[in-house]
Amino acid sequence: MGDAMTKNRSLIVPAVILGVALLALAALYFVDSASALPSFVPGHEAGSSHHHVKHGIAAAIVGLGCFTFAWFQTGPATGPSARTQH
Repeated sequence: MGDAMTKNRSLIVPAVILGVALLALAALYFVDSASALPSFVPGHEAGSSHHHVKHGIAAAIVGLGCFTFAWFQTGPATGPSARTQH
């Protein structure tokens, strides 16, 4: 029937680290104004008091997506139908 999803357990740790970094970036976007952001962060504008809420929402969604990806990689390597066949 359906093919089992290929698991790559070596991607779990990088996905979790990236997820944590993106959630921290999302918090930074919500808390700091554009002028207070570090210069290497997209959205930095010197002298601006604007908060990049959309950037924060996007970073949070992608960060949660990284956690979801890592979670799916921790599941069993084969589906239930493949384990019951002998």
